[in-house]
Amino acid sequence: MSIGINAALVASRNHLGVRLDPHAGNNFFVEVDGLLAGSFSAVGGLQSEVEVTGHDEGGVNGYRHQLPGGTRHPRLVLTRGVTELDTLYSWHARVCRGDLTRRDITVMLLDRRHVPVMWWNVSAALPVKWVGPDFNAMQSSQIAVERIELVHRGIDKPLLSRGVGAAHAVAELVESETGGR
Repeated sequence: MSIGINAALVASRNHLGVRLDPHAGNNFFVEVDGLLAGSFSAVGGLQSEVEVTGHDEGGVNGYRHQLPGGTRHPRLVLTRGVTELDTLYSWHARVCRGDLTRRDITVMLLDRRHVPVMWWNVSAALPVKWVGPDFNAMQSSQIAVERIELVHRGIDKPLLSRGVGAAHAVAELVESETGGR
């Protein structure tokens, strides 16, 4: 179904001469277990990769079979300026003491009006590394930042997220066609 929606959007866009520009990567927020977890300056590691094993077949020299295996997810890395709100550090400190409470994380991409247009759910995250700020008296404008790295059990872009993204694209097309009326 999403291929049909995408094809319809592309056809409409091309027919109307309307551009659907990509969203800015600096307009997002992060929730931990459904609660806003503060402002982040960067999110990295939203990726997954299917591991592939090469297999040679006797007498076939033109190619090598590539057989899919398990899926690998690198660590999710969250970076933000240090504030008095230390929920991420506290979570990591509890893990260091043996409390292995995993939490679900949602990364939401926002449009220029700060409305969520799509999101990714990261399941069962666990903080395994915390990096505190570097201090340098020679750099007076430097912001103190902290970074936390989380292992997790996978990333999902829910169907509802994809539907909201498609609906947003249709709304952009209608707005551009009607001039925002």
